[in-house]
Amino acid sequence: MSSAGDAAFLSREYNNRELFPDHPRHFARWQEASARARSTMTCTLDRAYGSSAGETLDIFPARKGDGSALMFIHGGYWRSLDKRDFSFLAPAWVDAGVSLVVVNYDLCPGVTIERIVQQMLAASAWLYRHAEEYGMDEERLYVSGHSAGGHLAAMMLAALWPVFDRSLPKDLYKGALAVSGVYDLRPLVQVGWLNGDLRLDEESAFKASPAYLPPATRARLTLAVGGLESSEFKRQAALLAQRWRPVLSGNVAMPGTDHFTVIDGLADPGNALFAAARRMMGLGK
Repeated sequence: MSSAGDAAFLSREYNNRELFPDHPRHFARWQEASARARSTMTCTLDRAYGSSAGETLDIFPARKGDGSALMFIHGGYWRSLDKRDFSFLAPAWVDAGVSLVVVNYDLCPGVTIERIVQQMLAASAWLYRHAEEYGMDEERLYVSGHSAGGHLAAMMLAALWPVFDRSLPKDLYKGALAVSGVYDLRPLVQVGWLNGDLRLDEESAFKASPAYLPPATRARLTLAVGGLESSEFKRQAALLAQRWRPVLSGNVAMPGTDHFTVIDGLADPGNALFAAARRMMGLGK
């Protein structure tokens, strides 16, 4: 990080919408492809995993395959976007024999990031308990996320599942793919346009930073960050790679992609990101 007090530097580095002004076009493209996926695929939408409005998930079950399932957590700095924006990921995964579960959560400032982490724990526990009903194998669950979702996916590998619920296995997830995440939240305390919603202080930012938590099991972590992304996002990935080296299975190079286009790779069977996720599940060569 630039000198710790350089709030202006951090404000620029984390402002992806300003750095990549083409983002509205990508959002529109995702929404169109997602609406098409929901209208043409077998899916269970808005299944509640909890009692609040944001605690729902969409399930796109695979009719073939070995029961592998991938839970995808959307980004938006914990304060925007929706699971419905990411249904476009489902066709390629279902075709590959993997069920996709796209999860929602309540957004800041209505809740804290700590609360969102708890919601992801609850969604994961729900998935483990209900997997079989949707043709998924509870022993073959994996998690992925983009941006804020990358942070949340990493947090799931740090989760002490039997402490959360004694009926859950220690290794609920067998692996995670975190794309363009923030793993040390402390710099965001200085990003005024964002922290008004996140309401982080040094203590809560540290507590919710996977870079300063140990991985709870030997489940493997795969990281990716776009080649065109800001130096801070590249630093964040490098930091988690270093801190979690014992469980790191790879850092996927994504040249020519920015903070938004990087996730398109997860919908493309020919892309390195898709291939890395398949390898994480033991499905690739």
